[in-house]
Amino acid sequence: MSKVVIFMGSKSDLPKMEPCAQVLKDLGVDFEMTVSSAHRTPARTEELVREAEENGCQVIICAAGMAAHLAGAVAARTVLPVLGVPIDASPLGGWDSLLSTVQMPPGFPVGTLALDKAGAKNAGWLAAQILALDDHNLREKIINERQVMQAEVEKAASETAEPK
Repeated sequence: MSKVVIFMGSKSDLPKMEPCAQVLKDLGVDFEMTVSSAHRTPARTEELVREAEENGCQVIICAAGMAAHLAGAVAARTVLPVLGVPIDASPLGGWDSLLSTVQMPPGFPVGTLALDKAGAKNAGWLAAQILALDDHNLREKIINERQVMQAEVEKAASETAEPK
């Protein structure tokens, strides 16, 4: 049973979503990734959402570029938390996908992250934090990883500090 399912609107989104998968792997969170388009394969998308719910999924992450309606289409079909990662895939520099992901009607929210790899990474972290509400071990892993990040910044700061 995968606790997180990652939908990508296109195979070309995979390189930008790999950081999400890596965060989840590093934290030991079971997940699946698949390609499904809100526009080109709407029946597949609907079926995948139904299967995710039936199989115990707790968070769905959606990444899509251009019009980026994938997260909204998924949010319309589930009450599970849906996290959206807008992908820069058009001449508009990602603005179209950002606005399509963030502008949802009341009652059908999508937690929208940053564009591309930074958003993908944070989608993994946010999904893990949601799961950690009921998983003490995962919560401890997240706390430990944050301590590692803090130590890395403190080390870098001490190495670059001017002598007094």
